Amino acid sequence: MGDALYALAVAQARQPAFYTTMGVADRIDSRFELYTLHVLILFLRLKQADGERGQVMAQKLFDSYVSSLDNTLRELGVGDISVGKKMRKLGESLYGRMNAYEAFLRAGDADGLAAGLAKNVFESADVETGRPLARYAVESLKRLTEQPFDALSKAPNWSEITV
Repeated sequence: MGDALYALAVAQARQPAFYTTMGVADRIDSRFELYTLHVLILFLRLKQADGERGQVMAQKLFDSYVSSLDNTLRELGVGDISVGKKMRKLGESLYGRMNAYEAFLRAGDADGLAAGLAKNVFESADVETGRPLARYAVESLKRLTEQPFDALSKAPNWSEITV
């Protein structure tokens, strides 16, 4: 089930509108940022409710994400010796993003979230650059929170991608 939830997060992060409408650069680092954001939103939703089932599914989602990062590095030709170092660096980035975004997402604070997204996703110091994605992220968590668990696990109700 973790792999299926991860696939749903990735499918959403790959929506062309992020790149065409919001202006996210279509590069591996930008895709990493969008995957991380979507996994975090889904992870937070799973942990918010649904008791033990939600906790277990959140952990499975996270484990699938980390496994996918490892597989991606190997597919990119990173050797076994270097994978550990690269995974450590990616793990630090992942935890850094989660720590930077979590409080703002939980509080529904798109304004607070915008600066981090501008910096990490758009490589910009202009907070306005991150505002549309921040509104999308906060609205997505709200929608997912309102969605029953069984429906969420099949077709998450993400927000619309708009500017």
